[in-house]
Amino acid sequence: MTGPVVLDIAGTALAPDERERLRHPNAGLVILFARNYEDPRQLAELTRAIHALRDPPLTIAVDHEGGRVQRFRDGFTTIAAMRELGVQWRHDVLGACARARSTGYVIGAELRACGVDLSFAPVLDLDWARSDVIGARAIDRDPRVVAMLAGHLMHGLALAGMANCGKHFPGHGWASADSHRELPVDERSLDDILANDAAPYGWLGIGLAAVMPAHVVYPQVDALPAGFSRRWIEEILRGRLGFSGAVFSDDLSMSGAHVAGDVVARAEAALAAGCDFALVCNDRGAADRVLEQLRWTPGAASGARRERILPRGEALSRDALPADPRYRQALADLGPVHAMDDRAPIA
Repeated sequence: MTGPVVLDIAGTALAPDERERLRHPNAGLVILFARNYEDPRQLAELTRAIHALRDPPLTIAVDHEGGRVQRFRDGFTTIAAMRELGVQWRHDVLGACARARSTGYVIGAELRACGVDLSFAPVLDLDWARSDVIGARAIDRDPRVVAMLAGHLMHGLALAGMANCGKHFPGHGWASADSHRELPVDERSLDDILANDAAPYGWLGIGLAAVMPAHVVYPQVDALPAGFSRRWIEEILRGRLGFSGAVFSDDLSMSGAHVAGDVVARAEAALAAGCDFALVCNDRGAADRVLEQLRWTPGAASGARRERILPRGEALSRDALPADPRYRQALADLGPVHAMDDRAPIA
């Protein structure tokens, strides 16, 4: 089994020191960003090089939700902000469901054709119109609409052989602060959160392969942010809601994670709380400290959960995609992309 640490790389090709870093026993997954992308050919070469480093190969992931959060653009289909699905639902329920499913298929098929194994999607946060960092990334205010459309998007991903990762449990839509820069606080009760923001996680059930908790404190439930809280992860997510997949910490370099101590302490706290993976991004020194100092032995249950995120079946090649009837129909279902969100892309 590979390790629990999720790492990034600096550029569009692997440097020698990065090859050694990714061979470390504690390394378990690679996350790519916009800086790692030039075009589909370069991306395919990079993913082949990463996969060749280990046996079994490291899993490669990316944030590719659409709207502001789409790391690869030129050469990829532009995916609209997820709020568009919720808007369409209001006047065309079946069309919105078909579009959500086709969106998932296009995301999964195009990423897998370039060797990317997993997208951290869908966003399950509710659109409370309070959080700028979520904004149009949220599908809708109604948790029932979010669950229905996210379920169809997940179906599309699955048709392309890709797993999914719902985020940000139990919900980042109410707290207004940006966890990239500060620690958000959500003062609502557990009953209120479970009835609203966390409801899609229970309704989607075994269809969810992975979940990413929020760097948000819910003080009426626990003094710790959800990603460091055994109450949220083990007692509520896995126990009360019956979730059986993998849990990724959000990036431990974000300001919202600093409450747990230095970066090694953050990784240890996330894993002790029930996470299966700990993300350490955009800080090479921090990543090296975690790789060298982290002591972690996965149990059999964690191994089974981690299997859930692996791709399934053979991926279509870039050359084969345009002739694939399912892909062509999916593109037609997506329709035009509208500029619903004029904020700058999230790095």
